[in-house]
Amino acid sequence: MDQVNGSVVTEFVLLGLTQSLGMQVFLFLFFSLFYVGIILGNLFIMLTVIFDSHLHSPMYILLANLSFIDLGLSSTTVPRMISDLFSSCKIISFHNCMIQMFFIHVMGGAELVVLIAMAYDRYTAICKPLHYLTTMNPKMCMLLIVAAWIIGVVHAVSQFVFVINLPFCGPNNMGSFYCDFPRVIKLACMDTYSLEFVVTANSGFISMGTFFFLIVSYIFILITVRQHSAKNLSKAFITLSAHITVVVLFFTPCMFLYVWPFPTKSMDKFFAIVDFVITPLLNPAIYTLRNRDMKVAMRRLIRQVVNIRK
Repeated sequence: MDQVNGSVVTEFVLLGLTQSLGMQVFLFLFFSLFYVGIILGNLFIMLTVIFDSHLHSPMYILLANLSFIDLGLSSTTVPRMISDLFSSCKIISFHNCMIQMFFIHVMGGAELVVLIAMAYDRYTAICKPLHYLTTMNPKMCMLLIVAAWIIGVVHAVSQFVFVINLPFCGPNNMGSFYCDFPRVIKLACMDTYSLEFVVTANSGFISMGTFFFLIVSYIFILITVRQHSAKNLSKAFITLSAHITVVVLFFTPCMFLYVWPFPTKSMDKFFAIVDFVITPLLNPAIYTLRNRDMKVAMRRLIRQVVNIRK
């Protein structure tokens, strides 16, 4: 890659989260415990949906894919964050930096589409229940999942092809604890104003537009339910509140990281940790604690595993 873009820079320096030994120990335990929780929580949802035939419906298949994406998104950054905590020289090679950026945006783009698909699923189930089985059939569900991954790849490639060919001749301090397009672009030794706008539009404005679209769609669903039956409004709100919470958790950091015109290192750290650590951990809890079918299915799976061991 270095020869392709003529770069002098072969590695980037990442920013440490803290210099305090006490805080480093705390963050090590914090990230390690949370990452284990991310792995176990999301794997548990995926295995429950796969092995429980009662959950072989579009909503839960989409949920299993969301868990897979959350696990992948977290795995692109959290292990590196943990290993770098006690490292005095936080260096990432040019190749690894490019790979990390690419997969962050593949996963992020796929999650964006999966959240839209889940909103469409809930809209069909609540507002057009008689047409649900014909609209959200297995073929449509698979098409939505395939579309999510294709769009994720296109989203990443559309930015990656520009960044990979930029000349990097120093400085090489990333100013963050992970690689991402806006920060890498700023290190290029050329005028990148137009490219920065492309990245902002691709990641920031799309995230913002999708966020408001999803919130409006959920409000529309609640209004529709209220018009037909006020008794079902609270039930619909409980069902949608989990989706709304996940949407807010996913899109709020994205909007600040890619659209906010006055970024600071502390803000960047906070929202990145929310996106890569907090949200992937909370998503399984949000969808399981508020979903009776998931809780029942998980109990069945646990009983099956216990009986097999006996």
